[in-house]
Amino acid sequence: MQRAFDRARLLVQETRGEKSTRKNEGFPSTERSLPNLGSPFSIPITQNISSYLGKNNPFAGPINPKTESVWLFDNTAYRPIHPYPHAAQPWQASFSAAFFKTETGKDISKVVADIADKIGLKNEGSEEERERGEQTIAKRLQPFADVVAPARWVEVKLPDGKRQRLGPGGRSATSEQIITFPSDHTNGQVVETDAVNPELTPIGPMTTTFAEPEGWLVISDVDDTIKVTLTPSPVGILRSTFLSDPEVIASMPALYTHVHSLLNPTWFYLSASPYNLYPFLRTFLHANYPKGTILLRDASWMDLSGFFMSLTMGTEAYKTGEMDKVHSWLPRRKVLCVGDSTQSDPEAYGNIYRKHKGWVKKIFIRKVTDVAEMASEEKNSPERFEKAFKDVPKDVWQLFEDPNELYAAVDALKAT
Repeated sequence: MQRAFDRARLLVQETRGEKSTRKNEGFPSTERSLPNLGSPFSIPITQNISSYLGKNNPFAGPINPKTESVWLFDNTAYRPIHPYPHAAQPWQASFSAAFFKTETGKDISKVVADIADKIGLKNEGSEEERERGEQTIAKRLQPFADVVAPARWVEVKLPDGKRQRLGPGGRSATSEQIITFPSDHTNGQVVETDAVNPELTPIGPMTTTFAEPEGWLVISDVDDTIKVTLTPSPVGILRSTFLSDPEVIASMPALYTHVHSLLNPTWFYLSASPYNLYPFLRTFLHANYPKGTILLRDASWMDLSGFFMSLTMGTEAYKTGEMDKVHSWLPRRKVLCVGDSTQSDPEAYGNIYRKHKGWVKKIFIRKVTDVAEMASEEKNSPERFEKAFKDVPKDVWQLFEDPNELYAAVDALKAT
């Protein structure tokens, strides 16, 4: 039922441009041809039904260290802004977690073989190289095959030594709650939070970055803005996500290093990818870009067709909603938005500029021309950008193909 609801929501949010791109590039037919990974809810009926109750679930229980695990997501702590002159408010942050069953014994060999066939792995390299490729596909595919564990909570140890319960997880086995910190933290400070039993967190502890109300903030798209994903192509997405070594967009790491050293911003990485890809994306970002909070879709379908739909449908509404959330946390920050032309970044950034007057100071859009599927698209047309940035001053938004074009504009932000 939840899976059907998620799909219906995406259909409602799908824009005309997304529908056209998906049809022209064959996304629906590719999604129909993808093998089924099985139900993500292979759990007792009591847990299954009660998972709809979310945090009010009376049947929820602690995570089982023998059969379950939890991911803790990095976050950003902020001070709420009081509507009237007021002393600095206590720090608080949104803590999110995702709960999974471990070693459920699902056989994903047929799915691995199907993906390998779709991306043409059998025609590449030696037999040994193809075997290594299939091993890589299997490893990256596993989070989509893992059974989720709703109705579970985990006890964590906060930086001040206090213990806090996170959860229970709802239908998609994810939980989110606001936690208040002591006031003795400083802007830019980073602290770690882990489960009381660290063996429960296979991807390690989460980090919290503290951000005072004033300063700079960067909201950056991920796919085809700073990481090669090839979102206009179904086969390109499969290859870049499940086989290829993660690849940066040329010169973007150096640009972000410059932005970080000059503006000392708080970083948010906003992607339409489902949370299944969190460990993969987190490792990539930590290796190449300033560390920050990764905002991903709370997808409950745990299947590959859902993954494609998440990346290509309703992205404008989703990203606008996530930026609204960031604005509620840090409304006084000066914002730099960075995105690309493959999806709906121009429209989403235009929306947020008009909605929150004075918050967004600069918008950079990478005009993607090195993807074959973009050659005949209207996505790079002047008309598209003029419409997306209606009522946004010309000196606020800037298109680029080479990141080296942006250094002067970044330097100018220092005086803003």
